[in-house]
Amino acid sequence: MNIVVLVKQVPDTYSERRLAGADHALDRESADAVLDEVNERAVEEALQITEAQGGEVTVVCMGPDRATDAIRKALSMGADKAVHLSDGALGGTDAPATARALAKVIGTVEDVDLVIAGNEATDGRVGAVPAMVAEVLGWPQLTFARKVETDGSSVKAERETDAGIVNVEAGLPAVVSVTEKINEPRYPSFKGIMAAKKKPVSVLSLADVGIEVGEVGLAGAASQVVASAPKPPKAAGVKVTDEGEGGVAVAGFLAGEKLV
Repeated sequence: MNIVVLVKQVPDTYSERRLAGADHALDRESADAVLDEVNERAVEEALQITEAQGGEVTVVCMGPDRATDAIRKALSMGADKAVHLSDGALGGTDAPATARALAKVIGTVEDVDLVIAGNEATDGRVGAVPAMVAEVLGWPQLTFARKVETDGSSVKAERETDAGIVNVEAGLPAVVSVTEKINEPRYPSFKGIMAAKKKPVSVLSLADVGIEVGEVGLAGAASQVVASAPKPPKAAGVKVTDEGEGGVAVAGFLAGEKLV
């Protein structure tokens, strides 16, 4: 199995996230950056498949230079190599353009059988990029999987929905997105961390994969944020002192807020 895993570096959820003033895009330099948590599970799933069936895991990442840290984290977990699309013009790229760019990068990896990705990143939470990548590639898509099985020629997945569990199957090559319920990712060992430093990382520019500058970035986005404002601080709550009429006071407050 030759598996590609899509990974993304995102601001740490424990760091304060801010928007840049000029273009209202996420200010990635203002927060600590980490490998997205569900991407770790995508890497883990790919590793489990190749450990059972043989093969190779290639990490594909689109992001600035600092995304190398996220790539090395995936390599230290056990991935074999990586391809990093890094170009200054990528800042502000929307989901459809991201999918087109990732599909181009996947095309540089030979004989791909399966693409695995997290169902959504914790920064934008679009939740549609894996499906968009599948559409661009013309491959089947099995999204929001909590269990994945493959025999080398087809892939099966359990998809969790609001209505219940749906079992889906497709021939390879295919794109699968996984949820946080798929597995528990391994911690990189010291040996894995040291080995990651020597694993190949191919850095590509837009020109290398045949993407025009105008196709990505804020200039190529289908939508634009024209204004933004910080989340207002929480207002002080209402304290009710119960002197025999506390229930009436609470009911009156809820009615005033149109909550009952």
